[in-house]
Amino acid sequence: MNLLSFYISEKQHHAGKLLYEWLLEEARGLGVHGGSAFRAVAGFGRHGKLHEETFFELAGELAMKVEFILDDALAEQLLGKMRAQNMKVFYVKQSVQSGVA
Repeated sequence: MNLLSFYISEKQHHAGKLLYEWLLEEARGLGVHGGSAFRAVAGFGRHGKLHEETFFELAGELAMKVEFILDDALAEQLLGKMRAQNMKVFYVKQSVQSGVA
């Protein structure tokens, strides 16, 4: 099993939808059993600019993490769809063990 995580901006769009919605819908359409989107409270990216959730923060500046636990075949199908559309999205794919205790 793999943990496939995407790091995006909360205001990023693709195909007329928010990117996190697009990722969740595409994964569901492929048969992925579940996915989640998380909004960051604070963070910084490759440019080093710190973004925090404050009253004066501009909407859409914070990062989001969208993640799925899936097998290799589904991970490659989702990544393949993104490559076919020339999408440039940072992701991390890790091998994980999952279960219920």
